[in-house]
Amino acid sequence: MSNLLLRLTKVALVLLALTSAAAADDYPNRPVRLIIPFPPGGSNDVVGRMVANQLSAKLGQQVFVDNRGGAGGTIGTEACAVAAPDGYTLCVVSIAHAVNPALHKLNYDPIKSFTPIAIFATGPNVLAINPTLPVKSVKELIALAKQKPGELNYASAGVGSFQHLGAELFKLQAGVDIVHVPYKGGGPAMQDVISGHVKIMFSSLIQTTPFIQSGQLKALGTGGAKRSPVLPDVPTIAEAGVPGYVADNWWGLAAPAGLLAPMVEKLYAATQGALKAPELKVQFDREGASIVEMSTAKFADYIKIELDKWARVVKESNMRVK
Repeated sequence: MSNLLLRLTKVALVLLALTSAAAADDYPNRPVRLIIPFPPGGSNDVVGRMVANQLSAKLGQQVFVDNRGGAGGTIGTEACAVAAPDGYTLCVVSIAHAVNPALHKLNYDPIKSFTPIAIFATGPNVLAINPTLPVKSVKELIALAKQKPGELNYASAGVGSFQHLGAELFKLQAGVDIVHVPYKGGGPAMQDVISGHVKIMFSSLIQTTPFIQSGQLKALGTGGAKRSPVLPDVPTIAEAGVPGYVADNWWGLAAPAGLLAPMVEKLYAATQGALKAPELKVQFDREGASIVEMSTAKFADYIKIELDKWARVVKESNMRVK
């Protein structure tokens, strides 16, 4: 009886492999849903839509966007996690994916519930100040903050936002005490920094560059590992006085756990082809983001590194979602 069961099991496995191979060969044969776990208009939406347009051409099927905003991106991400791993539901993951486990009780595992596919790009933050603040460099800001602990304020789009994380990382690494003023979105926060009600913001390069170029804000440093081509004369925060500081937003593609390897390979190849499209590079450059080429395995490792990094920042800064 055991021999019969063993033979039947082997036959079933062979049939499953053949069926899976056939499904992968035929993939995709209908439209693919790309969940963006944030409302329209933000960086995740902008990047996701740019890539979706190019992926549609590369895959030969429409890749349509499904915005599922709410709860810091966890609602849409969970919708992806529980979807069938058939290649027809994908999702955009970003720095929020790495931060949310430290801030929220999740119904999914940020590693085990997903199949990483490819990173799209990274975009640094920028330390911008109202020009009336009497400092001209990162070192001068640090010196002023140490002279007046708890007196300087910085604005953010809310607790756990990219702006909040970048500022708290700065505080930890520079050893300064500046006070967090959260807003309901990056727009209102930016307007209050421009008007001078709050003097400092660690904002996305995408959002801040126009105001820096117009002189309404002054850039002291950018948060990437190297200088941004958008602001080539602005030093990195690391070279300007906080060694080792790196605060990059990032965006990538993931699927539910269990996606077949041939489908992963096909999606990875299509993504790399999409990212090489000249018009996509122009769009990313305009948004202050840099396209990144990274293998699927290295992207998986990158996500783990980001999870550890931002969990440490959340813990050490005593960050809490109210």
